[in-house]
Amino acid sequence: MSYELFVSLRYLKAKRKQAFISLLTWISIGGVALGVMTLIIVLSVMSGFEEDLRDKILGIYSHVVISKYTGSGIKEYRIITEETKDIEHVRSAAPFILNQVMLTSSTNVTGVVIRGIDPLEEGGVTDLEKNITEGDIKLLDKKSDSDNDGIIIGKEMSRNLRVFIDDDITVVSPIGKITPMGMIPRMKIFNVVGIFDSGMYEYDSSFAFISIDAAQKFFNMGDTVTGIEVKIDDIYRAAEVAAEIQNRLGPSYNIRDWMQMHKSFFSALKLEKIVMFIILILIILVAAFNIISTLIMVVMEKSSDIAILKSMGATNRSIMKIFSIEGLIIGIVGTVLGCMGGFTVVPHINQIVYFLEKIFHIDIFPSDVYYLNRLPSRIEYLDVSLIVILTILITFAATLYPAWRASRLDPAEALRYE
Repeated sequence: MSYELFVSLRYLKAKRKQAFISLLTWISIGGVALGVMTLIIVLSVMSGFEEDLRDKILGIYSHVVISKYTGSGIKEYRIITEETKDIEHVRSAAPFILNQVMLTSSTNVTGVVIRGIDPLEEGGVTDLEKNITEGDIKLLDKKSDSDNDGIIIGKEMSRNLRVFIDDDITVVSPIGKITPMGMIPRMKIFNVVGIFDSGMYEYDSSFAFISIDAAQKFFNMGDTVTGIEVKIDDIYRAAEVAAEIQNRLGPSYNIRDWMQMHKSFFSALKLEKIVMFIILILIILVAAFNIISTLIMVVMEKSSDIAILKSMGATNRSIMKIFSIEGLIIGIVGTVLGCMGGFTVVPHINQIVYFLEKIFHIDIFPSDVYYLNRLPSRIEYLDVSLIVILTILITFAATLYPAWRASRLDPAEALRYE
Protein backbone atom coordinates (compact mmCIF):
# COMPACT_ATOMS: atom_id res chain seq x y z
CA MET A 1 0.00 0.00 0.00
CA SER A 2 1.39 3.40 -1.01
CA TYR A 3 1.64 6.03 1.70
CA GLU A 4 -0.72 8.31 -0.28
CA LEU A 5 -3.49 5.70 -0.05
CA PHE A 6 -2.67 5.07 3.62
CA VAL A 7 -2.96 8.79 4.47
CA SER A 8 -6.18 9.10 2.44
CA LEU A 9 -7.79 6.26 4.38
CA ARG A 10 -6.65 7.78 7.70
CA TYR A 11 -8.21 11.13 6.76
CA LEU A 12 -11.54 9.40 6.11
CA LYS A 13 -11.56 8.13 9.70
CA ALA A 14 -12.74 11.06 11.79
CA LYS A 15 -11.48 11.89 15.21
CA ARG A 16 -13.80 13.41 17.79
CA LYS A 17 -12.95 17.02 16.89
CA GLN A 18 -13.47 16.23 13.16
CA ALA A 19 -16.95 14.71 13.52
CA PHE A 20 -18.53 17.46 11.39
CA ILE A 21 -16.19 16.69 8.47
CA SER A 22 -17.01 13.00 8.83
CA LEU A 23 -20.72 13.86 8.65
CA LEU A 24 -20.11 15.81 5.44
CA THR A 25 -18.24 12.82 4.05
CA TRP A 26 -21.20 10.54 4.72
CA ILE A 27 -23.57 13.11 3.20
CA SER A 28 -21.39 13.19 0.08
CA ILE A 29 -21.42 9.39 -0.13
CA GLY A 30 -25.19 9.38 0.37
CA GLY A 31 -25.66 12.00 -2.35
CA VAL A 32 -23.68 9.97 -4.87
CA ALA A 33 -25.49 6.76 -3.87
CA LEU A 34 -28.91 8.41 -4.16
CA GLY A 35 -28.07 9.83 -7.59
CA VAL A 36 -26.80 6.51 -8.92
CA MET A 37 -29.75 4.56 -7.48
CA THR A 38 -32.28 7.04 -8.91
CA LEU A 39 -30.66 6.90 -12.34
CA ILE A 40 -30.69 3.10 -12.40
CA ILE A 41 -34.33 2.91 -11.26
CA VAL A 42 -35.66 5.58 -13.65
CA LEU A 43 -33.74 4.34 -16.69
CA SER A 44 -34.75 0.73 -15.92
CA VAL A 45 -38.43 1.72 -15.76
CA MET A 46 -38.13 3.70 -19.00
CA SER A 47 -36.40 0.73 -20.68
CA GLY A 48 -39.21 -1.48 -19.38
CA PHE A 49 -41.84 0.89 -20.79
CA GLU A 50 -40.05 0.95 -24.15
CA GLU A 51 -39.89 -2.86 -24.28
CA ASP A 52 -43.53 -3.18 -23.21
CA LEU A 53 -44.73 -0.70 -25.86
CA ARG A 54 -42.54 -2.33 -28.50
CA ASP A 55 -43.98 -5.76 -27.72
CA LYS A 56 -47.52 -4.40 -27.89
CA ILE A 57 -46.88 -2.68 -31.21
CA LEU A 58 -45.22 -5.77 -32.67
CA GLY A 59 -48.14 -7.79 -31.37
CA ILE A 60 -50.33 -6.04 -33.96
CA TYR A 61 -47.76 -5.37 -36.68
CA SER A 62 -45.22 -7.82 -38.04
CA HIS A 63 -41.46 -7.20 -38.15
CA VAL A 64 -41.27 -6.62 -41.92
CA VAL A 65 -44.02 -5.66 -44.39
CA ILE A 66 -43.86 -6.27 -48.16
CA SER A 67 -46.06 -4.16 -50.44
CA LYS A 68 -46.01 -2.67 -53.94
CA TYR A 69 -45.20 0.95 -54.68
CA THR A 70 -48.06 1.15 -57.20
CA GLY A 71 -50.64 0.23 -54.55
CA SER A 72 -52.32 -2.14 -57.01
CA GLY A 73 -51.86 -5.15 -54.75
CA ILE A 74 -49.74 -8.28 -55.05
CA LYS A 75 -51.05 -11.03 -57.35
CA GLU A 76 -48.17 -13.49 -56.99
CA TYR A 77 -48.32 -13.35 -53.18
CA ARG A 78 -48.27 -17.13 -52.75
CA ILE A 79 -44.94 -17.46 -54.58
CA ILE A 80 -43.42 -14.47 -52.76
CA THR A 81 -44.60 -15.83 -49.38
CA GLU A 82 -42.89 -19.18 -49.95
CA GLU A 83 -39.69 -17.52 -51.23
CA THR A 84 -39.59 -15.21 -48.24
CA LYS A 85 -39.87 -18.12 -45.81
CA ASP A 86 -36.63 -19.54 -47.26
CA ILE A 87 -34.62 -16.43 -46.29
CA GLU A 88 -32.34 -16.79 -43.28
CA HIS A 89 -33.78 -15.54 -39.94
CA VAL A 90 -37.36 -15.52 -41.33
CA ARG A 91 -39.74 -17.51 -39.13
CA SER A 92 -42.96 -17.12 -41.07
CA ALA A 93 -44.77 -15.00 -43.63
CA ALA A 94 -48.47 -14.42 -44.33
CA PRO A 95 -50.51 -12.27 -46.75
CA PHE A 96 -52.90 -9.54 -45.60
CA ILE A 97 -55.38 -6.99 -46.94
CA LEU A 98 -55.64 -3.52 -45.46
CA ASN A 99 -58.42 -0.97 -45.98
CA GLN A 100 -60.41 1.71 -44.21
CA VAL A 101 -64.10 1.22 -43.56
CA MET A 102 -66.88 2.26 -41.23
CA LEU A 103 -68.48 -0.07 -38.70
CA THR A 104 -72.07 0.55 -37.70
CA SER A 105 -74.17 -1.00 -34.97
CA SER A 106 -77.63 -0.23 -33.70
CA THR A 107 -76.18 2.33 -31.28
CA ASN A 108 -73.06 3.86 -32.84
CA VAL A 109 -70.80 4.36 -35.86
CA THR A 110 -67.00 4.44 -36.02
CA GLY A 111 -64.25 4.53 -38.63
CA VAL A 112 -61.73 1.68 -38.45
CA VAL A 113 -58.84 0.02 -40.24
CA ILE A 114 -59.91 -3.44 -41.33
CA ARG A 115 -57.41 -6.18 -42.06
CA GLY A 116 -58.04 -9.31 -44.03
CA ILE A 117 -55.89 -12.14 -42.65
CA ASP A 118 -55.32 -15.85 -43.01
CA PRO A 119 -56.51 -17.25 -39.65
CA LEU A 120 -54.19 -20.25 -39.92
CA GLU A 121 -51.06 -18.21 -40.71
CA GLU A 122 -51.65 -15.02 -38.69
CA GLY A 123 -50.46 -16.56 -35.43
CA GLY A 124 -47.03 -16.98 -36.99
CA VAL A 125 -46.53 -13.27 -37.79
CA THR A 126 -48.42 -11.35 -35.05
CA ASP A 127 -49.75 -11.91 -31.53
CA LEU A 128 -53.40 -11.43 -32.49
CA GLU A 129 -54.32 -15.00 -31.55
CA LYS A 130 -52.70 -14.58 -28.12
CA ASN A 131 -54.49 -11.26 -27.55
CA ILE A 132 -57.99 -12.64 -28.20
CA THR A 133 -59.84 -12.67 -24.88
CA GLU A 134 -63.19 -13.92 -26.20
CA GLY A 135 -63.90 -16.12 -29.20
CA ASP A 136 -61.43 -17.82 -31.53
CA ILE A 137 -59.47 -16.64 -34.56
CA LYS A 138 -60.29 -19.86 -36.43
CA LEU A 139 -63.98 -18.88 -36.46
CA LEU A 140 -63.19 -16.25 -39.10
CA ASP A 141 -63.28 -19.00 -41.73
CA LYS A 142 -66.65 -20.34 -40.57
CA LYS A 143 -70.04 -18.96 -41.40
CA SER A 144 -72.31 -17.98 -38.51
CA ASP A 145 -75.84 -19.29 -38.05
CA SER A 146 -77.07 -16.24 -39.99
CA ASP A 147 -74.68 -17.14 -42.88
CA ASN A 148 -72.52 -14.07 -42.22
CA ASP A 149 -68.71 -13.98 -42.31
CA GLY A 150 -66.91 -13.51 -39.00
CA ILE A 151 -65.13 -10.41 -37.71
CA ILE A 152 -62.82 -9.81 -34.74
CA ILE A 153 -62.87 -6.39 -33.06
CA GLY A 154 -60.96 -4.71 -30.25
CA LYS A 155 -62.13 -4.43 -26.65
CA GLU A 156 -62.57 -0.65 -26.83
CA MET A 157 -64.41 -0.88 -30.15
CA SER A 158 -66.74 -3.42 -28.57
CA ARG A 159 -67.51 -0.92 -25.81
CA ASN A 160 -67.96 2.00 -28.20
CA LEU A 161 -70.30 0.13 -30.54
CA ARG A 162 -71.90 -1.89 -27.72
CA VAL A 163 -71.56 -5.16 -29.60
CA PHE A 164 -70.31 -8.43 -28.19
CA ILE A 165 -69.71 -12.05 -29.21
CA ASP A 166 -72.32 -13.37 -31.74
CA ASP A 167 -73.71 -9.87 -32.39
CA ASP A 168 -73.99 -8.64 -35.98
CA ILE A 169 -72.21 -5.54 -37.21
CA THR A 170 -72.34 -3.75 -40.57
CA VAL A 171 -69.16 -2.97 -42.49
CA VAL A 172 -69.48 -0.01 -44.88
CA SER A 173 -66.84 0.71 -47.52
CA PRO A 174 -66.72 4.25 -48.98
CA ILE A 175 -65.65 2.72 -52.31
CA GLY A 176 -68.88 1.26 -53.65
CA LYS A 177 -70.74 0.64 -56.88
CA ILE A 178 -71.53 3.28 -59.49
CA THR A 179 -75.24 3.23 -60.39
CA PRO A 180 -77.56 5.58 -62.27
CA MET A 181 -78.35 7.05 -58.84
CA GLY A 182 -74.65 7.76 -58.19
CA MET A 183 -72.10 6.06 -55.96
CA ILE A 184 -73.63 3.59 -53.53
CA PRO A 185 -71.37 2.49 -50.63
CA ARG A 186 -70.68 -1.22 -50.35
CA MET A 187 -72.17 -2.74 -47.19
CA LYS A 188 -72.10 -6.17 -45.63
CA ILE A 189 -73.14 -7.67 -42.30
CA PHE A 190 -70.49 -9.54 -40.32
CA ASN A 191 -70.86 -11.60 -37.16
CA VAL A 192 -68.57 -10.83 -34.18
CA VAL A 193 -66.63 -14.04 -33.50
CA GLY A 194 -63.81 -12.61 -31.35
CA ILE A 195 -62.70 -9.69 -29.18
CA PHE A 196 -59.01 -8.90 -28.71
CA ASP A 197 -57.16 -6.84 -26.12
CA SER A 198 -53.72 -5.62 -27.29
CA GLY A 199 -53.19 -3.39 -24.26
CA MET A 200 -53.14 -0.20 -26.36
CA TYR A 201 -56.24 1.96 -26.73
CA GLU A 202 -55.32 3.17 -30.23
CA TYR A 203 -55.33 -0.38 -31.59
CA ASP A 204 -58.21 -1.76 -29.54
CA SER A 205 -60.47 1.05 -30.75
CA SER A 206 -59.49 1.25 -34.41
CA PHE A 207 -58.63 -2.23 -35.72
CA ALA A 208 -60.87 -5.03 -36.94
CA PHE A 209 -60.00 -8.36 -38.59
CA ILE A 210 -61.81 -10.51 -41.14
CA SER A 211 -60.68 -13.51 -43.20
CA ILE A 212 -58.65 -12.80 -46.31
CA ASP A 213 -61.25 -14.52 -48.52
CA ALA A 214 -64.05 -12.34 -47.12
CA ALA A 215 -61.91 -9.22 -47.64
CA GLN A 216 -61.14 -10.11 -51.27
CA LYS A 217 -64.81 -10.57 -52.00
CA PHE A 218 -65.96 -7.48 -50.10
CA PHE A 219 -63.41 -5.14 -51.74
CA ASN A 220 -63.62 -6.85 -55.19
CA MET A 221 -59.87 -7.47 -55.18
CA GLY A 222 -59.93 -10.82 -56.98
CA ASP A 223 -56.95 -13.01 -56.06
CA THR A 224 -54.70 -10.16 -54.85
CA VAL A 225 -53.58 -8.90 -51.45
CA THR A 226 -52.33 -5.58 -50.08
CA GLY A 227 -49.05 -7.00 -48.77
CA ILE A 228 -47.20 -9.74 -46.95
CA GLU A 229 -46.27 -9.76 -43.26
CA VAL A 230 -42.95 -11.28 -42.22
CA LYS A 231 -41.80 -12.34 -38.77
CA ILE A 232 -38.12 -12.95 -38.00
CA ASP A 233 -36.26 -14.60 -35.13
CA ASP A 234 -34.40 -11.45 -34.03
CA ILE A 235 -36.21 -8.11 -34.25
CA TYR A 236 -32.90 -6.23 -34.47
CA ARG A 237 -32.09 -8.04 -37.72
CA ALA A 238 -35.22 -6.58 -39.34
CA ALA A 239 -33.29 -4.07 -41.47
CA GLU A 240 -30.88 -6.79 -42.64
CA VAL A 241 -33.72 -9.16 -43.60
CA ALA A 242 -35.64 -6.32 -45.28
CA ALA A 243 -32.59 -5.52 -47.42
CA GLU A 244 -32.28 -9.19 -48.44
CA ILE A 245 -35.97 -9.32 -49.43
CA GLN A 246 -35.57 -6.09 -51.39
CA ASN A 247 -32.64 -7.55 -53.34
CA ARG A 248 -34.67 -10.64 -54.23
CA LEU A 249 -37.92 -8.89 -55.21
CA GLY A 250 -36.51 -5.83 -56.94
CA PRO A 251 -37.28 -2.08 -56.86
CA SER A 252 -41.01 -2.38 -57.64
CA TYR A 253 -41.66 -3.64 -54.10
CA ASN A 254 -41.66 -1.50 -50.98
CA ILE A 255 -40.05 -3.32 -48.03
CA ARG A 256 -40.36 -1.69 -44.60
CA ASP A 257 -39.19 -2.97 -41.23
CA TRP A 258 -40.79 -2.18 -37.86
CA MET A 259 -38.17 0.45 -37.00
CA GLN A 260 -38.98 2.41 -40.17
CA MET A 261 -42.75 2.13 -39.66
CA HIS A 262 -42.54 3.42 -36.07
CA LYS A 263 -39.38 5.53 -36.31
CA SER A 264 -40.85 8.75 -34.89
CA PHE A 265 -42.41 6.99 -31.90
CA PHE A 266 -39.29 5.10 -30.83
CA SER A 267 -37.10 8.16 -31.56
CA ALA A 268 -39.28 10.16 -29.16
CA LEU A 269 -38.90 7.47 -26.48
CA LYS A 270 -35.12 7.44 -26.96
CA LEU A 271 -34.92 11.24 -26.77
CA GLU A 272 -37.04 11.24 -23.60
CA LYS A 273 -34.70 8.68 -22.04
CA ILE A 274 -31.62 10.78 -22.91
CA VAL A 275 -33.19 13.96 -21.51
CA MET A 276 -34.16 12.15 -18.30
CA PHE A 277 -30.59 10.86 -17.99
CA ILE A 278 -29.21 14.40 -18.35
CA ILE A 279 -31.67 15.79 -15.78
CA LEU A 280 -30.98 13.08 -13.22
CA ILE A 281 -27.21 13.36 -13.63
CA LEU A 282 -27.63 16.75 -11.91
CA ILE A 283 -28.20 14.84 -8.67
CA ILE A 284 -24.70 13.43 -8.99
CA LEU A 285 -23.36 16.91 -9.81
CA VAL A 286 -24.90 18.20 -6.57
CA ALA A 287 -23.18 15.36 -4.72
CA ALA A 288 -19.95 16.33 -6.48
CA PHE A 289 -20.21 19.84 -5.02
CA ASN A 290 -20.59 18.23 -1.61
CA ILE A 291 -17.36 16.34 -2.25
CA ILE A 292 -15.62 19.63 -3.20
CA SER A 293 -16.79 21.37 -0.04
CA THR A 294 -15.85 18.36 2.11
CA LEU A 295 -12.35 18.14 0.67
CA ILE A 296 -11.79 21.89 0.99
CA MET A 297 -12.69 21.65 4.69
CA VAL A 298 -10.37 18.65 5.05
CA VAL A 299 -7.55 20.63 3.43
CA MET A 300 -8.14 23.53 5.84
CA GLU A 301 -8.25 21.14 8.80
CA LYS A 302 -5.16 19.21 7.69
CA SER A 303 -3.03 22.17 6.62
CA SER A 304 -0.46 21.47 9.34
CA ASP A 305 -0.35 17.78 8.35
CA ILE A 306 0.23 18.78 4.74
CA ALA A 307 3.05 21.12 5.80
CA ILE A 308 4.72 18.35 7.82
CA LEU A 309 4.41 15.90 4.91
CA LYS A 310 5.99 18.45 2.58
CA SER A 311 8.76 19.11 5.09
CA MET A 312 9.43 15.35 5.11
CA GLY A 313 9.84 15.34 1.32
CA ALA A 314 6.33 14.80 -0.03
CA THR A 315 5.97 16.30 -3.49
CA ASN A 316 3.08 18.42 -4.76
CA ARG A 317 2.01 15.45 -6.89
CA SER A 318 1.85 13.18 -3.82
CA ILE A 319 -0.28 15.71 -1.94
CA MET A 320 -2.65 15.91 -4.91
CA LYS A 321 -2.85 12.12 -5.01
CA ILE A 322 -3.78 11.95 -1.31
CA PHE A 323 -6.84 14.17 -1.70
CA SER A 324 -7.77 12.86 -5.15
CA ILE A 325 -7.79 9.31 -3.76
CA GLU A 326 -9.90 10.45 -0.80
CA GLY A 327 -12.48 11.97 -3.15
CA LEU A 328 -12.41 8.92 -5.40
CA ILE A 329 -13.04 6.62 -2.42
CA ILE A 330 -16.12 8.70 -1.57
CA GLY A 331 -17.30 8.48 -5.19
CA ILE A 332 -16.62 4.75 -5.56
CA VAL A 333 -18.27 3.85 -2.24
CA GLY A 334 -21.31 5.99 -3.15
CA THR A 335 -21.47 4.40 -6.62
CA VAL A 336 -21.30 0.86 -5.22
CA LEU A 337 -24.01 1.60 -2.65
CA GLY A 338 -26.16 3.22 -5.34
CA CYS A 339 -25.78 0.22 -7.64
CA MET A 340 -26.70 -2.12 -4.79
CA GLY A 341 -29.76 0.00 -4.03
CA GLY A 342 -30.82 0.13 -7.69
CA PHE A 343 -30.37 -3.60 -8.25
CA THR A 344 -32.37 -4.24 -5.07
CA VAL A 345 -35.28 -1.88 -5.85
CA VAL A 346 -35.83 -2.58 -9.57
CA PRO A 347 -36.81 -6.30 -9.24
CA HIS A 348 -39.24 -5.43 -6.42
CA ILE A 349 -40.56 -2.15 -7.82
CA ASN A 350 -44.11 -3.46 -8.28
CA GLN A 351 -44.27 -4.55 -4.64
CA ILE A 352 -43.05 -1.08 -3.63
CA VAL A 353 -45.69 0.62 -5.82
CA TYR A 354 -48.40 -1.63 -4.33
CA PHE A 355 -47.19 -0.79 -0.81
CA LEU A 356 -47.28 2.97 -1.54
CA GLU A 357 -50.78 2.68 -3.06
CA LYS A 358 -51.98 0.84 0.04
CA ILE A 359 -50.42 3.32 2.47
CA PHE A 360 -51.58 6.52 0.71
CA HIS A 361 -54.81 5.08 -0.77
CA ILE A 362 -53.99 6.25 -4.30
CA ASP A 363 -53.75 4.59 -7.69
CA ILE A 364 -50.31 5.57 -9.02
CA PHE A 365 -50.76 3.96 -12.44
CA PRO A 366 -54.50 3.65 -13.24
CA SER A 367 -54.99 0.69 -15.59
CA ASP A 368 -57.67 2.50 -17.63
CA VAL A 369 -55.17 5.29 -18.40
CA TYR A 370 -51.84 3.47 -18.75
CA TYR A 371 -53.18 0.03 -19.82
CA LEU A 372 -50.73 -1.62 -17.45
CA ASN A 373 -51.33 -4.35 -14.90
CA ARG A 374 -47.78 -3.91 -13.60
CA LEU A 375 -44.95 -1.39 -13.79
CA PRO A 376 -42.53 -2.70 -16.43
CA SER A 377 -38.82 -2.49 -15.67
CA ARG A 378 -35.68 -3.89 -17.24
CA ILE A 379 -32.10 -3.23 -16.16
CA GLU A 380 -29.91 -2.30 -19.12
CA TYR A 381 -26.38 -3.19 -18.11
CA LEU A 382 -24.97 -0.83 -20.76
CA ASP A 383 -26.85 2.03 -19.08
CA VAL A 384 -25.55 0.96 -15.67
CA SER A 385 -21.98 0.85 -16.99
CA LEU A 386 -22.37 4.35 -18.42
CA ILE A 387 -23.78 5.62 -15.10
CA VAL A 388 -20.86 4.11 -13.14
CA ILE A 389 -18.22 5.54 -15.50
CA LEU A 390 -19.77 9.03 -15.56
CA THR A 391 -20.20 9.07 -11.77
CA ILE A 392 -16.57 8.16 -11.14
CA LEU A 393 -15.39 10.74 -13.70
CA ILE A 394 -17.55 13.47 -12.12
CA THR A 395 -16.37 12.65 -8.59
CA PHE A 396 -12.76 12.56 -9.78
CA ALA A 397 -13.19 15.96 -11.44
CA ALA A 398 -14.63 17.25 -8.17
CA THR A 399 -11.39 16.33 -6.35
CA LEU A 400 -9.06 18.25 -8.65
CA TYR A 401 -9.49 21.78 -7.27
CA PRO A 402 -9.25 20.86 -3.54
CA ALA A 403 -6.27 18.58 -4.28
CA TRP A 404 -4.57 21.37 -6.26
CA ARG A 405 -5.18 23.81 -3.40
CA ALA A 406 -3.61 21.32 -0.98
CA SER A 407 -0.55 20.83 -3.20
CA ARG A 408 0.03 24.61 -3.40
CA LEU A 409 0.07 25.02 0.38
CA ASP A 410 3.23 26.73 1.69
CA PRO A 411 4.68 24.70 4.64
CA ALA A 412 6.19 27.76 6.32
CA GLU A 413 2.88 29.63 6.19
CA ALA A 414 0.93 26.62 7.48
CA LEU A 415 3.29 26.07 10.47
CA ARG A 416 3.80 29.73 11.42
CA TYR A 417 1.18 29.75 14.15
CA GLU A 418 1.55 26.11 15.28
